[in-house]
Amino acid sequence: MKSKRALHKTADTSLTLTDLKRELTRASDADRALNLRWFFKTGKGEYGEGDQFCGITVPVQRKIARRYTHLRRSDIRKLLRSPVHEHRFTALRILVLQYEQADAAARNEIFDFYLPTQGASINWDLVDTSAPYIIGVHLLSRSRRILYRLAKSSALWERRIAMVSTMAFIAQGELQDTFAIARILLGDKQDLIHKAIGWMLRETGKRSRPALLEFIRVNYSRLPRTALRYAIERLPESQRKRALRGEFAERCG
Repeated sequence: MKSKRALHKTADTSLTLTDLKRELTRASDADRALNLRWFFKTGKGEYGEGDQFCGITVPVQRKIARRYTHLRRSDIRKLLRSPVHEHRFTALRILVLQYEQADAAARNEIFDFYLPTQGASINWDLVDTSAPYIIGVHLLSRSRRILYRLAKSSALWERRIAMVSTMAFIAQGELQDTFAIARILLGDKQDLIHKAIGWMLRETGKRSRPALLEFIRVNYSRLPRTALRYAIERLPESQRKRALRGEFAERCG
């Protein structure tokens, strides 16, 4: 994580929201935008229906965001209400950087600001680039009850927030909330939730392969196939094949 001083050096406090939008417009690429509309499933009836793209790469958006970490929350809110995907992605990246720089009181404000904005974040990358680094980190030393409520939400993106936020806990070697929320979501019908489950389970395996294998063994019959394949990606080939078949020679501990 960059220091507060380093982040402030990259920001230019004379720049405004209008300047940011102009930078994003200059970085746009129409051909890339077409590909992104396909990749993020923006067609009628698809999960990203209606999302608009201007075609900016993630590294460029991150670079631009670092220059605007001084923006007020009211400006970030305006960006989050934009129909343009890259506007919202950049806004959330700025919010993450602001959270990293903030003191305890400001972090509380950013946490409270974050969740109501997610109705605008109608795609998985917007959740993944922000939830672990704001919601997850904030809850490291607090009650995690809100994640269990979100895991039972009817809103797809709130359920994904609940799952991917646990990445922050995994990084600290805390795996139980990941397993508990994954169990709540095992019956979910959405492929994007199956992928999130599998991704977080794969991360737990980096901390404790026995704990991952035990979770798979106990929940094998309910674990969506996509989640299972994601979860075992880093295992040795022979172990992956046995796990796909549901073969567990002995209890994992």
